[in-house]
Amino acid sequence: MLAPSPRHRLKDFSLNKLIPNILTVLALCAGLTAIRFGLQQRFEPAVIAIMLAGIFDALDGRIARMLGGSTKFGAEMDSLSDVVSFGVAPSMVLYQWTMRSAGSIGWALVLIFSVCCALRLARFNTKLGAGDLPPWAYRFFTGVPAPAGAGLVLTPMMITFDLGPGGIFGTAFVNGIIIVAVSMLMVSQIPTYSGKSIRIPQRYVLPLLLLVGLFAAFLVAAPWSTLPFIALVYVASIPLSLLEFRRLARQTRAATRAGDETR
Repeated sequence: MLAPSPRHRLKDFSLNKLIPNILTVLALCAGLTAIRFGLQQRFEPAVIAIMLAGIFDALDGRIARMLGGSTKFGAEMDSLSDVVSFGVAPSMVLYQWTMRSAGSIGWALVLIFSVCCALRLARFNTKLGAGDLPPWAYRFFTGVPAPAGAGLVLTPMMITFDLGPGGIFGTAFVNGIIIVAVSMLMVSQIPTYSGKSIRIPQRYVLPLLLLVGLFAAFLVAAPWSTLPFIALVYVASIPLSLLEFRRLARQTRAATRAGDETR
């Protein structure tokens, strides 16, 4: 008679290990709430909900690494949440805001943005754990990340919140150009700064904290002027990241050739 196979008890998870997944769920809920606000023509709360999703998304990965709770399940769940919060939600909000006036073309443009966001996240997942990259390469993303892309396509809307309705930033033509440009940036091979491995020298810690406090003050006092300014600074950083990436790549190739010649 065969002995009964031992029953394996499922491993319990501590609450700390669940915090990153909780933040991911909150990001997903914020993205879905943005869609609801967009359908109700409440565009300012919709943009705020997407910004909250970006904050939750920025925190979940960092907290997972700090707590040693990074899992494949969490990584897959994070990507699914990003598709909704930064791919589908901005498209729906933009379509309800101004792209609907362009008819089928407007719908096609927001579809392009959502598809490019999904492709960008799929490419990012396939490169997770790649061990053939030099250490400095992890300081860069390939293309514009999904949260930044969502912020960039919503920038014209935020400008109209500050300046009032009307003007070129509220037209489907201008928004369509920006949607296409950001979509191409997301799926491009252009390196952009990651920010995950940036180390702050000790002498710059206090000035950085003061700068954060100043940014928070401006964000509270004039959010719809501050956020477009941040988007402009980010766009200006893309050429700088490209130049630095190429410089580091040249240095790596030169060091490799020197090592080969020495051997």
